Amino acid sequence: MRPFAILAAMLLFLPVTGAALEPLVQNAHARDGISLDGEWARIVDPYENGYYNHRMQPHDQGYFANRAQGDPSELIEYSFAQSPHLAVPGDWNSQEPELFLYEGTVWYQRDFDLGRKPGRRYVVHFGAVNYTAIVYVNGTEVGRHEGGFTPFQFDITDQVRDGSNFVVVKADNRREKDQVPTVNTDWWNYGGITRRVRILDLPSDHLADYFLSYSDGAISGWVQTSGRPGSVRVDIPGLQLSHAVQTGDDGFGRFVIEASPRLWSPDSPDLYDVRLSFGDDRIHDRIGFRHVAVDGVDIKLNGRPVFLRGICLHEEAPGGGRAWSEAHARQLLGWAKELGANFVRLAHYPHNENMTRIADELGLMVWSEIPVYWTIDFTSEAVFTRARQQLREMIARDRNRASVVLWSIANETPGTPARTEFLTRLADHARELDGSRLLTAALDTQRRGDGENVIDDPLAAAIDVIGINNYCGWYGPLEPGACAAIRWRSDYGKPVIMSEFGGGALQGHHGPADQRWTEEYQADVYRYNLQMIDGIEFLRGMTPWILMDFRSPRRPLPGIQDYWNRKGLLSENGEKKAAWQLIRDYYAAKEEAAR
Repeated sequence: MRPFAILAAMLLFLPVTGAALEPLVQNAHARDGISLDGEWARIVDPYENGYYNHRMQPHDQGYFANRAQGDPSELIEYSFAQSPHLAVPGDWNSQEPELFLYEGTVWYQRDFDLGRKPGRRYVVHFGAVNYTAIVYVNGTEVGRHEGGFTPFQFDITDQVRDGSNFVVVKADNRREKDQVPTVNTDWWNYGGITRRVRILDLPSDHLADYFLSYSDGAISGWVQTSGRPGSVRVDIPGLQLSHAVQTGDDGFGRFVIEASPRLWSPDSPDLYDVRLSFGDDRIHDRIGFRHVAVDGVDIKLNGRPVFLRGICLHEEAPGGGRAWSEAHARQLLGWAKELGANFVRLAHYPHNENMTRIADELGLMVWSEIPVYWTIDFTSEAVFTRARQQLREMIARDRNRASVVLWSIANETPGTPARTEFLTRLADHARELDGSRLLTAALDTQRRGDGENVIDDPLAAAIDVIGINNYCGWYGPLEPGACAAIRWRSDYGKPVIMSEFGGGALQGHHGPADQRWTEEYQADVYRYNLQMIDGIEFLRGMTPWILMDFRSPRRPLPGIQDYWNRKGLLSENGEKKAAWQLIRDYYAAKEEAAR
């Protein structure tokens, strides 16, 4: 085997490779640099001719990586200069009808100009590429990343030049058994460069990462520079605080500052301007301070019990396609607020950064999840490495967002010993990374019988808040009316969230309440499930499934689904179904009772 082929095989087991910066640059969207959002040339490459030759041996750098310069390769049929374009951020499935069901490789290319300055460090930062990405700058591979929903970056200081430059990305969304998620999901496998891309222009010595949290009358945290020891100043003008943090030889420094901030909550989502400086580097962020904890079966926010009036949502824009913009976030989260929610479950993967930042602003608590979903290979150490990397990247990006109160490590996984060990290790790692939040997972392995459901999944012992998914009246033998009498039992003494429940309806389709797919049937499913929920004494929250209809390849039923999951309270265009008002009224009564 050729040396490059051996290297390529080795890299398949590493989620991030190349000249990646550790840690990930925090608050990248606000750093100095160049936006690469806009039109990118694209080449659809189902046979991966741009990466392999006719004997399936990898080219040294990939033919397409140099096509932007008119490299006279044997692939004369391919030219970025003569190719169509795709909008970035965006997915290819919703931009071109021919690519609606496409899974495979698409090559992207974009030119950019750079006024290179001495003493600066240049980093290419991607919000997300689904699923694997190989990145080339000026014809040289700078790194590769695996995982479709978390940010990554590569140092390109040695590759960029003063003046004209170009970047090429090989994006591949093929599903594989040893990926996270695996081959079978209930959402659309949108491929492409789905979030923002920037060239960051940083001082050689810069502040890379930071974390601030509040507890017991103090704001504590840490800072991480690019390596050189020195003093980092933390200023919070709204609290009249200014503090110098001395970092060690590794660039890391901890701090504790006595403070009495107004605490962030859904009723009062206070955010403070936080300014950090290190040498010539300046960072501005808006951060809320709050404390979340579990006390028996209660979830407490800032020391007071809170009921999580929630809703699930996918990262999908109205009408279809991957949501990515601030406008998308404001629309989706605005609907959640209109519903009366104080909480959203961002299913089933980390959503874009606009979602958590706008949730900070609107006062919506957040459940954020990695796509450890259904039937991944829990016996594989390579799969565990992939899951752990996605967990690390999710937490690294959003650890300063006050809205995020729950990290979720899984959804609907089988209750096998291998799975429980796998997820317990993930839970331990999450606590090492961030001890200021609660851990959860959505379980669907309750024992049922004799009118009682028993939460007996051993994973419940490893998490702080138990999520339960239960579709009484939709899946299974029971009609909606029978759901009201079901009782629940748990021996774990922990708070429980009904993380999924509901049923499907085609908006505008009406009929008898016993006719599936009608708005009346969906409303009855909710009506009787809410009666069941009212009888669960240890329940401390709920997130009906789901805010809005979303694309799914598992849902082909003609005339009803047409590749949409129809369980939304809203249609894919935002039209309200009858169940919307039922949930809104229920939440209004819950809110009134809590006053």
